[in-house]
Amino acid sequence: MVPIIPRRVFFTRGVGRHKEELRSFELALRDAGIEKLNLVHVSSILPPACKVVSRSEGLKSLAPGQVVFCVFSRCASSEPHRLIAASVGCAIPADREAYGYLSEYTSFGKKEKQAGDHAEDLAASMLASTLGIEFDDELVWDAKKEIWKISGKIVRTMNITQSAVVDSKGYTTVVAAAVFLP
Repeated sequence: MVPIIPRRVFFTRGVGRHKEELRSFELALRDAGIEKLNLVHVSSILPPACKVVSRSEGLKSLAPGQVVFCVFSRCASSEPHRLIAASVGCAIPADREAYGYLSEYTSFGKKEKQAGDHAEDLAASMLASTLGIEFDDELVWDAKKEIWKISGKIVRTMNITQSAVVDSKGYTTVVAAAVFLP
C-alpha cells in the first residue's frame, strides 16, 4: 500500500446562518469554499515539508466531490447573542524533515483573537513537547512563544479562526479548516 502523505495544505474559514442547523453548516462550508468536497477529518499531524499555500491556490486544485483530508473545527448555536468561535492552530518545526502539529478548538464567549491564540498555543505546546522544549504550561501564550522562538526549534505558528454572534433567526455555524492537498 502506498502511503498518503500530503505535501500541501491550505487554511480556510466560514460562517453560515439559517433556521435549520444543517443548512447553516452547509452555508458555513460554502463561505469557506469547501462545500463541494467530501471532507475526511483527521487528527493533528502536519506532515514533514508540507507547504502552506493560499486558499485560492488550494481550491483551484480540487474538484467537486473529491475526497480530501482535513483538520476541522465546527461550532454552532441557536442561542441569540452568543459569541461562538471555531479555530485551527498550526505549529511548524524549524527542521523541515520533522512533522508539525495542527489543533482544533471551539469556544463560546471568546473573541476571535482569544480563540485563535488558544488554538495556536495548543498546536505549539504539542510540538514543543515532542521536540523536548521545556516550558511551564501555566505561562501565558506570549511568554511561551518567546521560549519557543529562543529554542530555535519552532519556526512558525499561526491560526485560522472564525467567530460570529448568533442572531435570533435560527442557527449560526462557524467553521475553520486546514485542508490537505493530494
